[in-house]
Amino acid sequence: KDRDFCLVSETNLHINGHFIGKSKKQALKRDFTWVQSIGVQFDSHKLYLGANKVAKWDDARDELSLLLDDQPIVLPPGRGVDWESASAPGLKISRLQDANSVTVEVAESFVITARVVPITAEESRIHKYEITEDDCFAHLELNFKFFALSPQVTGVLGQTYSAGFKSPVKVGVAMPIMGGEDKFAASDLFAADCKVARFAGRAIESVAGHNFPEVACGSGSAAGRGIVCRK
Repeated sequence: KDRDFCLVSETNLHINGHFIGKSKKQALKRDFTWVQSIGVQFDSHKLYLGANKVAKWDDARDELSLLLDDQPIVLPPGRGVDWESASAPGLKISRLQDANSVTVEVAESFVITARVVPITAEESRIHKYEITEDDCFAHLELNFKFFALSPQVTGVLGQTYSAGFKSPVKVGVAMPIMGGEDKFAASDLFAADCKVARFAGRAIESVAGHNFPEVACGSGSAAGRGIVCRK
């Protein structure tokens, strides 16, 4: 918890995630964690998507923060509303609901679906998160779709698209752990300084015409521990 990790790194795309969490009980080995925000770097631009800190959740109130190059994006309310950037050609953001749910698209590069959700009292009771009334731990549920990746792509998620990737995860255990903190840890949400970073702010030699599978990341695991990502 309270750390940044590289999710995807290419020469022209770098995505970090910031994790928030609750300290585990003595009997558990790892903290409960959720993705609070992501920092997306593409070309010479920086895009921030983050969930605000919220005490009491209200579905009608928009708790999603968006910034492009450190400037707030003012997205009008209402399902189906679109916003297109004048400074970053090809960047489009669309509301999927009246609040807290958007798609972010950069033409011919990626589509990210982001939804802000809280930890409910029932979830906290079932999974023993011990969420208190001062913070419902609003976080992002994410869906990624990529259109241009090279065989050298890396990052916690990106490595699964690389040539010859073999998963180190032990299937069948209660909570599979991929590991690799030392390789993917970053000093900041927009720092491309993890050990495996490839970002250089230029176009990549991608695998043309390949239909890369989508990745969905959320906290809806049966065990209730950590973030789960599925292709």
